[in-house]
This record gives sequence, structure tokens and C-alpha cells, in this order.
Amino acid sequence: MPSISVKGREMPASPIRKLTPYADKAKADGKQVYHLNIGQPDIETPEGMLDAIRNIDFKVWAYTPSEGTASYRNKLSGYYNGLGYNIAATDILVTNGGSEALAIAMQACVNPGEEIIIPEPFYANYNSFARSAGIVVKPILSYIDDGFALPPIADFEKLITAKTKAIAICSPNNPTGYLYSREELEALRDLCIKHDLFLLSDEAYREFCYDGREFISPMHLEGLEQHAVIIDTVSKRYSACGARLGCMITKNQELWQVALKFAQARLSPPAVAQLAAEAAVDTPQSYFDAVKREYEARRDTLVEGLNGIEGVKCPNPGGAFYVLAQLPVDDADRFCQWILEHFAHENQTVMMAPASGFYSTPHAGKDQVRLAYVLNTTDLNNALVCLEKGLAAYPGRRS
Repeated sequence: MPSISVKGREMPASPIRKLTPYADKAKADGKQVYHLNIGQPDIETPEGMLDAIRNIDFKVWAYTPSEGTASYRNKLSGYYNGLGYNIAATDILVTNGGSEALAIAMQACVNPGEEIIIPEPFYANYNSFARSAGIVVKPILSYIDDGFALPPIADFEKLITAKTKAIAICSPNNPTGYLYSREELEALRDLCIKHDLFLLSDEAYREFCYDGREFISPMHLEGLEQHAVIIDTVSKRYSACGARLGCMITKNQELWQVALKFAQARLSPPAVAQLAAEAAVDTPQSYFDAVKREYEARRDTLVEGLNGIEGVKCPNPGGAFYVLAQLPVDDADRFCQWILEHFAHENQTVMMAPASGFYSTPHAGKDQVRLAYVLNTTDLNNALVCLEKGLAAYPGRRS
């Protein structure tokens, strides 16, 4: 039998999707499963985006330019400049989702065998993208007791070696919901300039900052023009995860030209998604205001409910639509499978993402789970009841 590649064997499974067979079995058995494992909102996609698809009138479904259509990039630059980014359309590379933007950025910035520092817990696929490119992830732990704040800059500096090429962050953060402050980002800026590092910033959740808190991007800070690489997506902003459209932004034109070669190798980003996303830029602010109010209500429901369960600890996130909670269990991976496979309350159960997959450090996060508050408050309350009952019945519960 032919042997599978070492890289393939070492590719980590998604903590968000790996329990899907158990959820499918629970549904086949007639149980209702509350999906808190994945960031798939039930918020409606803006009507203008859908209308653009309905009104398509082209006769040939053709390739688009590898960097994205000129009309979309021009429209998109207007959106970013409205946020104070001061970029040109030529600084934007349109990609097949934010995932491809991350993968291209990593490969364009870091050589195989070189290192990228990432505060953890982090979005699980960062590990996968790095592994695919032969890049070494150097994790730096953040902790639930201080709400997963950015670790001290001195701790970052201890990890920097001759092989370190970049630091990657996500703000507001997936999976913790932590929103980095201006002071934290300025400290990172100074570190990147001092050691001549790229700063990759995943801004998928930019629109979702709560309690009046301010979103700060590396693009808002002076001195990072040649260092900052922004990763973005339409998936979360417009509740359009299936569009699979994102972008990479950099003012470093040498880096942009290198990234373009990776984009050319995969031909082009999707034509229909770009038409829809171009229309989406005109989405009125009232849409985002309503969505943010809804997410804040969901966050408050979930965080209050989790902290009301004996033995559960959950910080209050400043953005995105995730929480990372600590549970009184021996092993969160085992518990997340058990609650799907062996438990139901009134024929209902809950699917969560074990947090171990969001860490690179061995054994970290073994009693934590990520939950996405992408369901309405009624469903969230029902899921909380299932979780509380499930924790009470779980054989591996810790006191």
C-alpha cells in the first residue's frame, strides 16, 4: 500500500468540526443539537448582497484577475479608507476566504523552517496553515484569569530568535473574544520595528466590538507601513460564510507582488462572490448597529449563564462572537464527545469545540471549550440548561 505523507499525518484535525460524526448520529437518533461549536451565525445576510446575485446577467462565467476585479478592489479601498486605513486599491489582494489570505501571507512572509509567534489560544487553522508551509509556530500563552489579555511584551522578546520572521494576532480574538487595546498594539508595533518582523493581523471580527470599546488596527499606527499585513473576510461582517471571499492588505509592495504569485498559482477568486461583496459595501450602518445589539444580548445571555453554572469560569469578551470557558471536567475533548454521544436533556444536547485544538502548547486548554453565541437567546438558554445538566451527569466531573 502506498504510504501517506508525513505532512498529511501530522496535519491537525479541526476542533470545530472533528466531532461532527457524533452530532450527526445524535440528530439521526432524533435529538436536537444546539451548535455552539462553529462561527456560523443565524444572522441574515444583507439583502443587497443577495440581490446582486439574483440580478446577475453575464453570459459567460469567466475567470477574474488573480488579484480580484478592479471594481471590487476600488470599492473595497473606499470601505477601508472610511476606517482610516489610508490604502490604495493596489494594496489589496482578493482571496478565496480569509483562510487563503492567511495561508498566502504566511508563505510570502516566512520561509520553511522559520518561526512565527502567535499568542494562544488561537484560531486552530493557524496551526494547519503553518504546518502546510513548513513554518514553526512559537506559541505564547495568554490566560483565562486575566481574560486572555496580550502576554507581556518581554515574554514575546524572549521567544525571538534569528529564525523569527513574524507575529500573528487576531483582534477581536477567535476563540477568546479578547479585543486588543491601543496600548497593546503599540507595544507590538515597537517590537516588530525593533526586530524587523511582519505583523499579521486577522481582522475578521472588526465590526463586532462591544460596550463602546474602540477597534484599533495596525493600519492605524505609524511606522508599520512595511510590516503590517491585514487579513479580512466577508464571512463574518456580512454573515456570508459560504461566499468564501476575503483579502490580504499590505502597503509593502514587494510583499504584495510575491503574494500575487501565490494567487496566480490558484488562478482567481470567485466571480459571483465578488459581485455580491461589492454590493455589500453599500450595506447601511443600521444593519451593523442591529447586528451588534443582537450579539451583545447573546453574549450577555451566554456569559451570565455560564458563570451561573457551578464550577464554570468564563471571561466577558470585548468582541467577536465567541467565549472560551473553563469547565469542571477531567478532559474537555472527552466531555464534548460524551455529551453528544451519551447525554440528552428533554431530547436535546449541545455541540461545543474543545479548546485543546486552539492551543499549540501540549496539554494546554484541556478543561476549556469554545462556544459561539451565533444562536438566538432562546436557543442559547436551552443550550445552557443542557450543558448544566450534562456537567452534573458527566462521570468525569471535577469538584
